[in-house]
Formats: sequence, structure tokens, C-alpha cells
Amino acid sequence: MDLTYPPETETFRTEIRSWLEENLPPGWGEPGFQMTRAERKAFNQEWVGKLHQGGWICASWPEEYGGKGLSLIELVVLNEEFARRDAPMRADFFGDTLVGPTILQWGTEAQKQEFIPKILNGTISWCQGFSEPDAGSDLASLTTRAVADGDEWVVTGQKVWTTQAQFADYIFLLARTDPDVEKHQGISYLLLPMKQPGVDVRPITQIDGSAEFNEVYFDEARCPRQNVVGGDNNGWKVAMTTLGFERGSSATTGHRRFQKELDTIVAAARRRGRDADPQVRQGLAHAWSKVKIMQINGYRSLTDALHGTHHAAALGAMNKMFWSEYHRQTMELAIDILGLEGQILTGTGGEVDADGALARRGNPGYPVSELQASFFFSRSETIWGGTAEIQRNIVGERVLGLPKEPKTAGQATPSSVPGSASSTRS
Repeated sequence: MDLTYPPETETFRTEIRSWLEENLPPGWGEPGFQMTRAERKAFNQEWVGKLHQGGWICASWPEEYGGKGLSLIELVVLNEEFARRDAPMRADFFGDTLVGPTILQWGTEAQKQEFIPKILNGTISWCQGFSEPDAGSDLASLTTRAVADGDEWVVTGQKVWTTQAQFADYIFLLARTDPDVEKHQGISYLLLPMKQPGVDVRPITQIDGSAEFNEVYFDEARCPRQNVVGGDNNGWKVAMTTLGFERGSSATTGHRRFQKELDTIVAAARRRGRDADPQVRQGLAHAWSKVKIMQINGYRSLTDALHGTHHAAALGAMNKMFWSEYHRQTMELAIDILGLEGQILTGTGGEVDADGALARRGNPGYPVSELQASFFFSRSETIWGGTAEIQRNIVGERVLGLPKEPKTAGQATPSSVPGSASSTRS
């Protein structure tokens, strides 16, 4: 790690701090600060407009397309200052972080003019259609097909684990457009409208009653021919670009959500008198050390991104494996600290819970607390975005130089694994 912030970034840091001071509600982030549900709703509605007016949404995008043209280090400073004040950025992950930058890199000028302004002003929402029931880690085995019909593609197939599909206007999906070539070469990257006949979204209900993920069925759904990004049958290369956009800008802030959650766990241990238990104390100390390692690795990742060193996929695999396994272990510790109380529903269905944190999933029919919700979700994190087993293969082969693992028929190789350098789920 060899990272020094340029002097000019401190001027930019001061600018961001001043803007946040002027635009956040008085007392934001101070001890005892609270908002009612109505106040929070009003703030969320107004805040996106302020972010857009300030130019902080997609601020690294070129100025000609509505961004500020920020460099990577400037974007890092922006994220750091928003995280320092616990100020929310707009939560349009699929549009801002994935498909928007992909269109900017691979799209035609007509595609940029059509979609980029709508992503920036929030008038269009997206979901990601990569994974299929039989094409998860081995994404290149996907079977969803698109057949040309005049000026349109006719799409038939199924996607699964599709986050936000029930709300999305468009899905950026991979479909097989040439079945007669090698499987990586016959795939195209399509921008398909969701609100049409032939698109059926079926929620996948989880253990806490929420339905964040969906199955999506396509039965001769229509997609304009001009909505192919990067050209026909070039979708694999475009998709790998999409899955690499998460790296870099959040490197120095990615550990903060784990630190904040660990603070909540420590507070719960103290309230329940478990902080005197030697095993609990050892577990908490172990978790704290892992969060600090994430912080240091974040600076290492940023250094690599700035200097163009290291193999992105290998570094991403190490980081993803580390934080996802950490989170599962730590949430098991949290449930152990809660004891029998962790086995009953102690949340309030979306309001502030007993531990002083807003429940992630506010389901009145199954009111889990923040820690319970996080425990449930952590079980999936070693699977989506490339399983822990796949990450180990990547690290072993690309970092340690070990021989490739023998494959059975149809088994994926690490090079065909989406999300190996990211935490994307689709």
C-alpha cells in the first residue's frame, strides 16, 4: 500500500463538507438526532433532488453526459465525506454503478442520449438479468435466447435472483443470439423493456417474508434491435466490464458498514451482560481485527486501481471471500449474543428497533430486528457474486500459481465466473 492523496483533493474535500453542512437537516448525525417516519419520507424525496442539483449523482461521468468528470481519487474523497457524515447517496445501484457506466463505455451515441439522462434524473429504473437456474457460476451456459425478427429481438427464457425486477422499467440481460458458435461468443447484451406482454415477474419469498429477489420469465418478449450494447454476440466482454465497475471508488469506505454493524453487536453484548464472557470478548476482538483488515485492504485495492497493478479479478476474489465469510461468522456471533431473544421476532416491521437501528427489511408480518435481518442475509453472501469455493479457485490459480482444479463435465472454470471481482447479485 502506497497511497498519498494529492493536495488538490483537500480543497475538493472542503467543498463537499460545506455542501453537506448546508444541505443536511440541522443536527444530522449528532447524538440523539431522530426523525419521524413522515420526516424521513420527506427527506428521502427531497434529498435525491438536492443530490442531482449538486451534481453528486454519477459525479465521475463525463461532463457532456451530465456528470462532473471526477477522477477516481476525487470520487473516493466524495464517498469518504458522505460516509463520514452518514449522508446517503442515491441508492440506484443498477443504474448508477452497473448499466450506466457500461452504456458510457460500450453504447452507441444514440443509446447514451436515450438512457444516460434518464438514469441521472431517476426517471428510469433497472434490474440485472444474468443468472439463470442452470447458469450461475457458469454464466456462459445460459439458455435464454434472442431471435432477430425485423427491427426487434424476440426473447424467450428465464432469469433468477433478479433484484428489484418487480419495480424496474428495464432489464439489462444476457441472451444467446448465436447458438452455433463457442458459448462465450454467441451472447449479446440487451436493454429490454420490462413493462410489456411476455415478461412475467414472480417474487421469491424468503424466510423473513420479504421478496427482494425474483424469477423473471420471458415468453417472446420484444427488445429493439438498437438496444444491443457493444454489438451483436459481444455480450460476454461487455458483461465482464459491467461486473468490474464496483471496484475502486468505495475501496476506502466499504468497511464502514461492517464497523457500524459491529458497534451495534458490541452494544447488544453490553446491554445483555455478555461482554464479560471471555469467549464473546474473543469473538468481538476477532471481528474487530477483521474489519481493520478490510480497511487496510481497501487502501491496497485503491492503490492498485490508481496504479494499474495487480490482477483485478484475483484481488476482487480475495476481498469478496474475506468479507462474505467474515460476515457469516460475525452474524452467528451476534445471534449467539442475543441468546434466546434472538429466536423471537423483536423488530417492529420497519421502525427503529430495540437496538436503535432501522430494520433493513420492514415486513410487518415478520418483524425481524436489524441483527436478525442481517443474519438471514449473510447466509447468501458467500454464494452470490461468485461462491466462496469459486473465489478460492481464482486465488489459488491466479495468485498462488497452483494447477487448475480438475473439472467434471460441464463444470465452470474461474475465467467464466461472473462477479468474481465483484459483489454483484442479479
